[in-house]
This record gives sequence, C-alpha cells and structure tokens, in this order.
Amino acid sequence: MQTKNLTVLLGVIGIVLMMILPIPAWLLDVLLIVNISIALTIILVAMNTKDPLQFSIFPSLLLITTLFRLALNISTTKLILSNGHAGEVVATFGSWIARGQIAIGFIVFLILVVVQFIVITKGSERVAEVGARFTLDAMPGKQMSIDADLNAGMINEQQARERRRNVEREADFFGAMDGASKFVKGDAIASIIILLINLIGGFIIGVAIHGTPFQEAISKYSVLTIGDGLVSQIPALLISTASGLIVTRASSDGNLADDLTGQLLSYPKMLYIVAATVMFLGLFTPIHIITTLPLAVLMAYAGYAMSRNLDKKQLAEEQLVEEKQIEEVRSPESVINLLTVDPIEFEFGYGLIPLADTSQGGDLLDRIIMIRRQCALEMGLVVPVIRIRDNIQLKPNEYVIKIKGNSVGGGELLLNHYLAMSPGYDDDSIHGIETVEPSFGLPALWIDEATKERAELSGYTVVDPPSVVATHLTELIKRHGHELLGRQETKQLVDNLKEHYPVLADELIPSVLTIGDVQKVLGKLLREKISIRDLVTIFETLADYGTYTKDPDILTEYVRQALSRQITQQFSQSGETLRVITVGPNLEKKITESVQQTEQGSYLALDPVSTQTVYQRLSEQINRLLQSGQQPIVLTSPTIRMYLRQVIERTMQDIPVLSYSELEPNIEIQSVGVVNL
Repeated sequence: MQTKNLTVLLGVIGIVLMMILPIPAWLLDVLLIVNISIALTIILVAMNTKDPLQFSIFPSLLLITTLFRLALNISTTKLILSNGHAGEVVATFGSWIARGQIAIGFIVFLILVVVQFIVITKGSERVAEVGARFTLDAMPGKQMSIDADLNAGMINEQQARERRRNVEREADFFGAMDGASKFVKGDAIASIIILLINLIGGFIIGVAIHGTPFQEAISKYSVLTIGDGLVSQIPALLISTASGLIVTRASSDGNLADDLTGQLLSYPKMLYIVAATVMFLGLFTPIHIITTLPLAVLMAYAGYAMSRNLDKKQLAEEQLVEEKQIEEVRSPESVINLLTVDPIEFEFGYGLIPLADTSQGGDLLDRIIMIRRQCALEMGLVVPVIRIRDNIQLKPNEYVIKIKGNSVGGGELLLNHYLAMSPGYDDDSIHGIETVEPSFGLPALWIDEATKERAELSGYTVVDPPSVVATHLTELIKRHGHELLGRQETKQLVDNLKEHYPVLADELIPSVLTIGDVQKVLGKLLREKISIRDLVTIFETLADYGTYTKDPDILTEYVRQALSRQITQQFSQSGETLRVITVGPNLEKKITESVQQTEQGSYLALDPVSTQTVYQRLSEQINRLLQSGQQPIVLTSPTIRMYLRQVIERTMQDIPVLSYSELEPNIEIQSVGVVNL
C-alpha cells in the first residue's frame, strides 16, 4: 500500500480514536492548529478553482473535516470537564475574545454562532440542494447536445465520451454536495449543544466537585467555552464558506480573484459615482469630511487608474488584432480567403454615403430588406445578403452593382435632386441636368427641389435618388436571378418545401431528378422572368415527366405549360386582350427543319442569313409596338418556342416568347404583327 493511502487510512482511524481515548493538552493544541490550517487551505483552493469539478473531492473532504472537528470538540470537552483546562490554544482564543468582559465576549461569540448556523450553513445547504436539482434536470439536454454535436461531426467519439463523463461527474458532484451539506448543518447544531454542555456542565462540575468559587467558576468555564467554540466555529465558518463558493461558482477561464477584478471593476466610471456619494456624505451629513475625503480620493483615483488600464488594454488588443491580420495576410493560407466572391455587391462613392448612413437619414438598408421581400413574393427567389461598401476608386456620386464580382449595372446620383422622367412630351419650363434613367434607359432630368412640384403637375414621373437605386437594384436582380440560384440555394428551397410536402420532395429527389437537374429547370424559368414561387406545381410536373426525359429544356417546357394560369395573369392584366406578334408558318417550318438531335440533347442550327432576317423583321415589329406604348410579346407553337427563344435571347433578352399551350383558353389573343421569312 502506498504511503499516502496508508496516511489517509490512519488519519481516519485516528479521528475515531480521538472520540474515545484521552488526548494530552499539548497534542490537542497541535491538532487544533492543524484544523485551522486545513480550513484555510480548503477555502483558498475553493477560491482558485476555475470549475467545480477541479475540486471534486470536496464533498468527501467536507465529511472528513466535519468528523475531525467533532472529534476535537469531544476531546476539548473532556479536558474542560475533567481538568478545567484544554490547552493553550483554547485558553488564548477565549481570553482574546473575552478580554476581561465575559458577558460581551459571550454575546459576540453567540453572534458568530448564529451567523455560522443561520446564514452560512443554511445558505450553503440551500444552494447545494438547488444546484443538484438543476444539474439533474439539465442532464438529458446536455446528453442530447453531445449526441447532436457527434452526429454533426463537430466532435469525435473520444471527445463525446469525455464530455459525457464530465456531465456524469457534474451530476455526481452536486448530488454529493447536497448530501454533504446536511452533515455541515448537523455539525453546527452539535457545536451549539456542546457549547451548552461545556458551559453548564463545567460550571456544575467546577463548583460541586472541584470546589471552585462561584464567581471564578463562571469566569473560568465561560472563557474555556468561548475559546473551544471559537477554535471549532472558525474552521467550520471557513469550510462552509468554501462550500458555498464551490456550488455557486460557474465555470470560467480564471479564478475568483480574476473574475472579481475583471467583472466587478470593469466599469471605472461607476467608481466616480461612488466617490461623489462618499464626498456628499462628508459634506452634508454629520460625518466629518476627514473621514470621507481619503476614501473618496482613493475611489476616484482607482477609477482613473482603471480607465487608463482599460484604454491600454483595448489599445493592446487592437494592436494584437492588427498584427494577427497582418500575419494572416503574410501567411500562404490567407490566399484562400480571397477566393470568396459575394453574390451581390453594391459599391458607391463617398458622396453617396448618406444613402446608407442611418444617422444622416439614409434608408438604403431598409429598402434592401423590402427588395428581398419583393423578390421572394414575385419571383420565389431568396435573394442572398447584399454586401454594401464604399469604394474610393469610384466617382463621388457613382455607384456600381456587381453580381459574383462582375459589374452588371451602375449610374450616378445627385442626392439633392430628383429624377424626372418625361410622360412622352417635353415641357419647356422644366429645366434640369440631362441624364438617363439607369433601370430602363429612358431619358430623364435631374431637377432641384424648387422644380419638383411643377414637374409633377406637368405629368413627369419624379422619384428621389434612393428610389432610383432601389428600382435599379430590383430590376438587375430579376434580370440575373438565374445566376443567383445555385445548387445550395436550390437545396434550401427543397428543404423548405419538404417541411410541408415531404412525399412530393422525396419522390422527386433523388430518385427521379438530382438537385442539379432541378436547379437547371428553375434557372431557365428565372431567366425568362417566370416566378418559381409555386414550387408544388413545378415539382409535381417534374415528378410526372422526369421519368421520361432528363433534358432540362424539355422539362422546362412542361413546367411552363403547367404554370399556364400564372403566365397568363403575368402578361395579361385583368383579362385584357393579349396583343402579340405571331410567327409565320414559313419561319416555324424553317426552325423545325434546323433542329439537330444529339446524345446530349437537341439544338438549333439556323443558318446566319436566316438568323439575321429573323432579327431584322422581329425588330421592326417590336419597335412598332413600343412606339405605340404596347408590351411586345412573341407567340409561337409549343414545338419551336424554346428554339426561337434561343435565337433572340442574346439581343432581345427582355422580349417574352410564349407558346399557345402556356396561355389559358379563355384569354382573348389579338395578332398585331407576323414574323416570317
């Protein structure tokens, strides 16, 4: 058996023997000093632990020290009752607290006993009980959290096993503390009973057996009782306080002293208020200024010193962050961070900072939130976070909109002006700076505040600069929405649909189509500005036809036909007659004959001369409709719709191409032009 194990065993046996065998006064003095030393060691260790589990032996140690203290109480009681003397330690403590005034000393000692029993011991017992209850209640949640982290790959099996072990140890610790606190409470009660025995029994034995005079017996046994109580209650008070510290201490990165100085004194300005309050007490109350002035000055100086230390600490942390950033830039791994490209960026010159600065009345951030909501409602597209930053390389009033790092639009704004667009005829009295409306390329004027009202009365459309930016950004997002929809974004849409339609989502993906196949179809719909909000209809159609073909072009045509009601309402407002440009039979025949079939799918191989003829004649019809204020729409048969779209999308991307199958039967169609070869 190792020496330390044998020492502990002999120590416990010796504690039991102390209750039975007589102990000489000199040995009792040594043991009493050892008891006080152990109590001081325990409270200091408790103050320096960062986590309760670092002192997990405390419940067992609490029982041993309680037993040791009771054995010392019994030994001192035997010496007091038999010899009227219990060693120099007891006599010294009793004389020191009494100081010739037995009544005052006894009252002070009783106060100490009451504080120990009612405040410290009772409070520690209650805290231990509550801590044990909450720890046991929290165990299932902690176990589930560990399992979730393990399943997510955030921790390995060994780390999970260690965390489970810590949870079990924590529950065992607080459960043991709850039980051990009951022994401390019993020890406090036993100490009070032993106190009465020493006082009353010693007085009776001293007068009746030893023949001690009455006055001398009261004085002698009162001093011994007070001394015995002090050497017992002081260690008990320290250990009870340590028990309270252990069970009330939360896990942290420092000990008690670090947490006190770091948290309690982390607000130096509060010390100025304390100093002013103390100074007020010295000036306007009977308390003399000499008493309060030094303390007020000390508190004020402490606040000043702490403020300087906090400033130095903050400066040091900022320098450390800068050095770390510089080091990261110098490191080879930092190049990886440069590969990340923001989906959407809005950059502007320093003159447009008030647009985004809320302190200057800018509401650009709120408008962007509304833009994302509008795109979700109209297009079914979840727009990613838009990165907003200033760029000193731009002109002061210039802005640029980028998608995946590439510029797709921009313009210049005059913040103190309004953009006025003509209703079709110009008013010579409206003067301003000529410009072009960035969203649709219409001619416009920048007018000042004084001209705004007159321009509105003349029929001009007048908008403020933030509205110009918001409209431009919205149109660019709609135009390039298919670029913002990748596989990850498609997966998010599928997951959202799966919450309400799990059977549909599971049937389609991955047994029929992959995420990539669905993303291609959704992207083609967004490319032609067809909303994908009705995912249920889209997925139902893909599930029906995905077993026959995997060609995204053909699947897109099936989906468009299934969305006929939505497409009809999109291009025909309130049941109005739909005016369209139709495709002649010669052109339909030419396109049909030019379709080539390959293993990868079908494509259109139209000769350059025919392609140029189609461009020219279609442009004539479109320009004629635009001049009359009508929306140009091309209508063709379902078999060639996607091929005709391929012909014109590079130069006429915003011109919708529809097929007869995509329109509801009850809609009235009027042909206002024919494109033919």
